[in-house]
Amino acid sequence: MSKRLFNISDLFNLTGAEIFNPDVYKPSSSFVIDSRKVKPGGIFVAIKGKNFDGHDFVNEAVKKGAAAVVINGRKLSEFDDIDATIVTVKDTVLAFGELARIKREKLNYKVVAITGSNGKTTTKDFTSVILSQRFKVHSTEANNNNHIGLPLTISEAKLTDEVLVAELGTNHFGEIKYIAEIAQPDAALITNIGRAHLKFLKDKKSVLNEKKALADVVEKRNGKILLNSDDKLLKGLIGKYSRVQTFGFKGTPDIKGEVTDFDNDGFPKIKITSRRKKLEFTLNLQGEAQIANVLSSVAIAITLGLTKKEILAGLSKLKPTPGRFEVINMKEFTLINDTYNSNPESVVAGIKSVKRIKSRKNRIVALGDIFELGEKAEEIHRELGRKINRLKPDEVLSIGKMMKFTDEELKVKHKHFRNITSLFAYLKKKDLNDSVILVKGSRGMKMERVVEFLMEKRK
Repeated sequence: MSKRLFNISDLFNLTGAEIFNPDVYKPSSSFVIDSRKVKPGGIFVAIKGKNFDGHDFVNEAVKKGAAAVVINGRKLSEFDDIDATIVTVKDTVLAFGELARIKREKLNYKVVAITGSNGKTTTKDFTSVILSQRFKVHSTEANNNNHIGLPLTISEAKLTDEVLVAELGTNHFGEIKYIAEIAQPDAALITNIGRAHLKFLKDKKSVLNEKKALADVVEKRNGKILLNSDDKLLKGLIGKYSRVQTFGFKGTPDIKGEVTDFDNDGFPKIKITSRRKKLEFTLNLQGEAQIANVLSSVAIAITLGLTKKEILAGLSKLKPTPGRFEVINMKEFTLINDTYNSNPESVVAGIKSVKRIKSRKNRIVALGDIFELGEKAEEIHRELGRKINRLKPDEVLSIGKMMKFTDEELKVKHKHFRNITSLFAYLKKKDLNDSVILVKGSRGMKMERVVEFLMEKRK
């Protein structure tokens, strides 16, 4: 395989492309949207974002040795003196995605795609660690999982990588289909269907239709589709595809997980069985969601043919993704940082996990608003309050306009705060000795400030 992935014909095939100075172009192996990362002979794609415009950095990219620049056709007159091949298109974001698809098709690595309402980022991280016991793995960084993030992930993959683990996210119709067609996965896993992004996707059936677009793309490639059979909506998809592998904790899935016990600190003992493998281990992570994420990751590893020894070696190296049920043990209390994001299902799962930690006496939950729930936001927040009552934490502290509705439904000890300053004042005076404190909220609530305050409080 030639390391020169992009020939002049590839550039001509970009949607709406016109090319200037084609004779000076030499085939390239790299493409970037960050001018600071331009390699000599590479391609620079000028994308306009919320806070920057890549066209402002075209000259810098050429000075660094870019062989070609991809720009919006309306900007052509600004670059008359460029000593490089210029490709003009109507939509540079689309062109960026098309270059990613070209690279993916010309390289022979396997692509594993992960989507779902909950757990996709952690599952992606765990999968990458486990698969790296055999393969050279490249994966989505942070949550670069959208129409720009997925092409970015592919653009940063090395030519020597063997497996690409890609996270696919969405908050509007058609996004999964678009990025799945760029990634062209050989295997895909859907973790679950929850009430995330309802502001844009309206209801869970709409979420299902958006997520299943990934399975549709993989089916056309005759790839393997991994479905969580514990999820009622996903269970309904099982008979619709030809190469389905099911996983779950209930019934008789192809890959079955079982929690056999918990120790006093909430660490689970897990058994995972498939037709050919039986794994038993103590997970060095806490949290109900982490157990589900591990099963998903192991299901992928089994599907890709890893040995029992390789999987167990990978499991021993797992660490919590920052901000996702990240347990911080302090002398006076245990702090659980689950602030990266939130939805109703993950709040319930988090509280259940806190209840399993028996080494501390009190269980306190600090919650911020859940975003992107659309017209049902009040109803869902009230429903959450009623579910929390059944879980019976020792105290619930809440902040945010929507969490006011949750607070109104609570029958356990509770207190709502108008702003974070008043919450801090309360925590400053409160005796937190021998407590487990779960902190959770949607990204925009910045609940990590509560975590930082509590850590500073006890220094």
